[in-house]
This record gives sequence, structure tokens and C-alpha cells, in this order.
Amino acid sequence: MKLRKGLVIAQVAFSFLLLAGAGLFVKTLANLKHTNPGFKDIDRLVTLQVDAALNGYSVPRLQAFYTQALDNLRSVPGVKAASFAFVPVLAGGEWDSSMSVEGHTSADGEDMQAFMNAISPGYWKTMGTTMLEGRDFDPRDTGKDNRVAIVNRAFATHYFGDKSPIGRHIGFGGGPKSKLDIQIVGVTANSLYEGPRAGVHRQVFLPFDQFNVPGSVSFYVRTSSDPNLLFGSLRRKIAELDPAMPVYQMKTLERQLDDTLSTERLIALLSGAFGILATLLAAMGLYGVMAFVVARRTKEIGLRMALGAQRSEVVWMVMKEALTLVGLGLAVGIPCAYFLSRYVSSQLFSVTPTDLWTALSALAILAAVAAGAGLIPARRASGIDPIRALRYE
Repeated sequence: MKLRKGLVIAQVAFSFLLLAGAGLFVKTLANLKHTNPGFKDIDRLVTLQVDAALNGYSVPRLQAFYTQALDNLRSVPGVKAASFAFVPVLAGGEWDSSMSVEGHTSADGEDMQAFMNAISPGYWKTMGTTMLEGRDFDPRDTGKDNRVAIVNRAFATHYFGDKSPIGRHIGFGGGPKSKLDIQIVGVTANSLYEGPRAGVHRQVFLPFDQFNVPGSVSFYVRTSSDPNLLFGSLRRKIAELDPAMPVYQMKTLERQLDDTLSTERLIALLSGAFGILATLLAAMGLYGVMAFVVARRTKEIGLRMALGAQRSEVVWMVMKEALTLVGLGLAVGIPCAYFLSRYVSSQLFSVTPTDLWTALSALAILAAVAAGAGLIPARRASGIDPIRALRYE
């Protein structure tokens, strides 16, 4: 009997560990999912990728193709705005570079990197990101004579503080010989780059027309209706320019965010499933032990009731033993969860490993399940006929 009770205590402790861990991972997924990406209504924002370089397009021809494709996409009924970017956002990719900044002397070991992207005019309107200062790119920003850039607020604040960065210059690379040949013409609100877990980076945006590198681009199309209904029309508009041009990764930006969080979702799903399974096994074990206890104490229960014990007293007698087993399990499980939580801290986001509400939720679930598992044998014990119980062998 001691072995059975010991196993139930171990099951309760293990169940608390898994439920608490599942709560932390579910909370992490929810926090990541609801992080403000800096883009408006991402469920109405379609992204699709096109790579004209794979079809042998030269840089001038490629740039002309993307510009014409943008005009075609904007002509689709239900499309409010469209643009493209060299690096797809919220997809985990990156293009970063060390930068030199006018008026800023870098300290030893200072991180001077910024995350880069090359975009088309109208990008901010399409993405729903606020332009805080200055202007967007326009047709004057072509060629190499007037190199310009837009920076995000994180970049502007880091290097210029409260001063306006408009008109200041930046350049690629570090050191005193770096060319400061790129003028800042705008400041935009912060937005995510790789994904929610990576957070906001210092970002620099260049006009795609000044970015003479062959490669794919991600088009972004803001719709006024259900975006899924426009997928076919968007594909056809690209095919009008080149039927052989592959169009891939077509989805809403909300779906792109879900894909980026697929690992976190899998961890939350598996931990939740194992937590539920362990809790059910603990409940079955507790029920089995308490049913066995009631069967062994049938004569005792009958005698107590014959001597005037009330049904509620009998129920409490059985429930007290069940709750004792649960309490012992929690006495083991809670300290173990506390000491083991440090090993999952790197996988969490905006939640502490010792989150009180998560622990209380796991405790409440276990208590409710245990009470139900113990109540059934307890009620059965309270319904024993004293005469039959005294004759029970």
C-alpha cells in the first residue's frame, strides 16, 4: 500500500512540473503572438515572393520588372496599397552591416551594426507604419548621385538622442576612412525585423532603385477585403509580365508570423499534451488508491456509520487522505519546479520562470482533478450499508 501511495505522490509531483512548464510555454507563445510588430492589421496584409534573377534578369531589367509588377498589383480590385522589400519581415532572415554615423565616435567594442533593408516607395503606407519625421522615398531617389536612407526610431535615438537626424549622414563600414555618403531623409516608427523574439533592432532602409544587387523581393499587398480571395488575381498579375516567373510564399503576414512561431507553438502544444496526460494518469492513480483504501476499510466505515457517523464525516475521512496524498505530491513538485525552471528560462518570452499565476493555475487544475478523483470513492464509501459492511469479507 505504501508503494501505491508513493507512486501517486510521484505522479502528482510530476504532473505539477509538466502543468507549470506547459503554462509557461503557452504564456510565452501568447506573448510572442501579441507582440506589436509595428505593422497595422497584418491579417489584411498579403506577402508573396518573386525572384526575377532566377529567370536570368539583369539588374536594370529586374528593377523594371519589379516596378511594373508593383503597378499591376496595385490595379487589382480590393487592393489598397502595395510595395516590396528586399528582406522579408517576420521571416527570421537578416541583412546587417556595420555603420559609420556622422558626429558619433564609436567607443571600443561598441556595436555599430544596423539591420538593413531595401524598399520601394509607398512601403510605409502599405505596412501601416507611421513616418515620424522627414519623407518617404520618391522618384528623385534614383542613381548614385543622391544616396539617401530612412532610419527607424531606435537608430535615431541611439545615435542622435533627442536631436533630429534629418540631413545627417551615415555610411557603410567603420573607421575614420569610411564614406559618409548616405543622407538621412526620414525617421519611421519601430517595427520588428526577424520576429518577436529578436525584438526591435536599429534599422536602416535604402531605396531599392539604389540597391544594385540581383535578388528576390517580397511584395506586400494591403487589401480591403478577405485577402485569401485575391491570391489568384495577384498571381495572374505577375504572370501577365512573365508567365514563367515563379511566385512563392504567398500568405498573409499574420500567417507568416504563425510560421515564424512554429517552434514555440510545437513546444507549447507538446508540453500541454504531456501535462494533461500526466494529470489524467495522476487522477487515475489517485482514484485507484482511494478505491482500494475504501474497499479495505469497508468494515471500519460500516462500524463508524452504525455508531452514528454522518455521511459527510465519512466523505471527509476519505477525502482527507486523498488530499494528503496530493499535498505531499505538491510539496515535492513545487520545489522541483522552482529549481528546474532556470533551465527553461532561455525559451521564455516576457514571463519569468517563477511566474506566480502560472503556478497557481497548475495548482488549481491539479486540486480540482484530485478532488474529483477522490470524491467518487468518498461518496461511494458514504453510501455503504452498515449491516452489509459488517458482514463484508
